[in-house]
Amino acid sequence: MDRLNERAELMGRMLDTIGAMKNVPVSMQADMDLRSAAFRCINCRETDTCMRWLEEHPDGAERALPECPNAELFNSWLDT
Repeated sequence: MDRLNERAELMGRMLDTIGAMKNVPVSMQADMDLRSAAFRCINCRETDTCMRWLEEHPDGAERALPECPNAELFNSWLDT
């Protein structure tokens, strides 16, 4: 459970950091996309990189960490 909680927090922080949280679509497809994103995040091997990147961007960033397996999805929500 600790890993799930840690990854959920990282995912939320990433969305907040790039400003995508407010643009997450409300739809069945978006719900499926979020479930897939959570699965990718739980299985990601870049956790330390992610944590460092988030610490280095306390005031936000224009795009998600390139190594993030969800970067393409999260960045797409910026363009809506």
